Order: sequence, then structure tokens, then C-alpha cells
Amino acid sequence: MGDPKKNKKKYESPRKVWDLTRIVKEQGLLEEYGLRSMRELWAVEQELKKIRREARRLLPLGERGETESRKLLTRTARLGLTAESATLDDLLSLKVQDLLDRRLESQVFKRGLAKSMKQSRQIIVHGFVAVNGKRICAPNYIVPVSEEKAISYYKPINLNPEPLTVPTRKSREVEGKIEETPASGEGETPSAEAAS
Repeated sequence: MGDPKKNKKKYESPRKVWDLTRIVKEQGLLEEYGLRSMRELWAVEQELKKIRREARRLLPLGERGETESRKLLTRTARLGLTAESATLDDLLSLKVQDLLDRRLESQVFKRGLAKSMKQSRQIIVHGFVAVNGKRICAPNYIVPVSEEKAISYYKPINLNPEPLTVPTRKSREVEGKIEETPASGEGETPSAEAAS
């Protein structure tokens, strides 16, 4: 059977941990895209670094690099990161926001299936979203362009529930659940009447 595979980290933490400008920028992205933690953002940055690294490796190879780059360019075009006619230079100009916009969490919010990014993440994790009829519970799923229009609800959900009504004293009196008792300070009590 063999030993179980040891999972590797899918992200690389920054070299300078307490860099205020980086922290403020990343915090803004966390709030804008509804990410759970910095690790999710770092994983997206790592994926972007892989694409850029491969583009930099292929760029100086000339004609041989162009033939090898077809696979990378078609993959990024299929994911909607670049246009069909993109070049390796276009891959070097990709930003983190381009990858974050292709996540299922962002696509659900943009299509209007959720009211906020946080809600879109919640309904994905709870199994209410499907792509091509297949339920997907991972908010970090990168949606290909071909599946973008196939995002829908997997099962019915009511995003506008009726507000919870708390029964008032009058409504309970009408139902006959509360006997009428005088409030303190109103009227005289029977012991006060007997004493006078």
C-alpha cells in the first residue's frame, strides 16, 4: 500500500512578515474578495508566480519557446486569464486580481446568485452552488470560460427569508396564553384594599 503522501504547502509566506504596506494591501484584497485568511491569498499568488516563472523561462528560447508556450497560453485562455491571441508578455502582466476574479466565489457574486462575497462563500461551502449540474463546495475553484454561464443553484435556496417575528404581549393575549395581571403601580392590590 505504501505510506500516505505528505501534503505540501500550496503557498509561500512572504519573506518580510511585518511589512505594513504589504499587509494593508493584502487586507484590502481579503475584504474585497471575501477570503478567509491570508493563506488563501498567498496560494493564489503562488499560482500566479508559477505562471510568470514559466513565461519567463520560455521567453528567451525564441521559436522553440513559442511552440512550448502554446500549452501555457491555451491553459490561461481556457481559464479566462488572457485572450486567445495573448503572448508571453501578456502573462507577465497578470495581476493577483485577475486570478481572484476567476474563482467560483467571485463568479457567484458577479452573477447575482449571492448578495455579498461572504454570502457567496457560505452558499458554496454549504453545497448550494453547481457548475454544469455538478455540486462544487470549494470556493477557490477556478471557473473556466466554458463553464462560466453554467453556474447555478444546486438546490433551492431562499436568500430573502421572512424576518423572525417575536410574539408580543397582545398577540399572546389574543391566543389566550397569558392571564391578565395588573402591572406594578397600576391600580390597587387586594391586600391594600383590605387594609383601608
